[in-house]
Amino acid sequence: MINVYIPLIIWTLTSSLSLTHEVDAWIRINQLGYRNNDIKVAVLLSKEPLNLKSFKVIDIKSGKVAMTFDYVIRTVPLDPFVSCYRLPFTNLKKNGVYRITAGKAVSPDFRIADNVYDGTADFLLNYMRQQRSGYNPYVKDSCHTHDGYEVYGKSTDSVHVNVAGGWHDAADYLQYVTTSANATYQMLFAYSENPGSFGDKYQSNGLAGSDGMADVLNEIKWGLDWLLKMNPKAGIMYNQIADDRDHIGFRFPNNDTAHYGKGLERPVYFCTGKPQGLFKYKNRTTGIASTACKFASAFAKGAAVFEKIDSGYSKLLYSRAVAAFSFGLDNPGVCQTAPGTAPYFYEEDNWVDDMELAAIELYKLT
Repeated sequence: MINVYIPLIIWTLTSSLSLTHEVDAWIRINQLGYRNNDIKVAVLLSKEPLNLKSFKVIDIKSGKVAMTFDYVIRTVPLDPFVSCYRLPFTNLKKNGVYRITAGKAVSPDFRIADNVYDGTADFLLNYMRQQRSGYNPYVKDSCHTHDGYEVYGKSTDSVHVNVAGGWHDAADYLQYVTTSANATYQMLFAYSENPGSFGDKYQSNGLAGSDGMADVLNEIKWGLDWLLKMNPKAGIMYNQIADDRDHIGFRFPNNDTAHYGKGLERPVYFCTGKPQGLFKYKNRTTGIASTACKFASAFAKGAAVFEKIDSGYSKLLYSRAVAAFSFGLDNPGVCQTAPGTAPYFYEEDNWVDDMELAAIELYKLT
């Protein structure tokens, strides 16, 4: 039996490699699928000149052509492609699993059904839980619980400030208000617009188990609690934990080996409204408004969302939102993240949009 299967496997692999080599065209689809009444469009990209007139949609279950479409839209290709077509198939509304064929190109399989997006919102929260600082449910251990010691503050003795919690940045362990406040606001906005899209399968600590609270609210509160630590009272704001001295290779967060000269504590950057950078490189900070109003918009939206869930927490968030917005008015300008030993930082240069969003959310509350 083994002698029979080995030639078959080799033939299959060879055929696949040969097909990949021969076809220099790809069909891009919505990988989640399409709802029955959605507008449905695929995109064909080719490295060879094509004169496409039609395409087919194949029903995977039957192997038959479900529909043939004689309408395609030629568009301008981006390098390195020389041909590009949009392939509309909105009229296909029947539930099923399909693939598109156009010339020699074949799309991945996709599904048409009204439930294709079910569970997607909760799935995205897996990433947020994975990025948690403090207690991390993925490693089932705590990390970065000693954060941190103040830099650029009014004190000269690197005083300790308790800012443990929040989320790590992407692929490293730096933490930023710039990104975290935005992520918190986006989750708040998503929940306020579509509360029924979120389930309850995780506890507030990120471990599996229902706790009577929508999982997105648990994650939102994880973010808000950290933001409250980073803005502990009116006029006191921190923008960042750690810097690119963190970039010393991959390691688990509970075994972080990056050190900043003060044991397990990491530096916490106080917002001064002036350029910062502890070493050779500096950012181009001109004020504090961009950070202040990221706080304000997240706090204001949080106050609205938690008003009927936890009125005391909602009132705290509201008071912090008002104070943060006022601080932004008094300190116009952009507050950029701080570089360390390399010249890289988040180079946002617009602070007005942050004030506009905070003003909108405060206006809706008042």
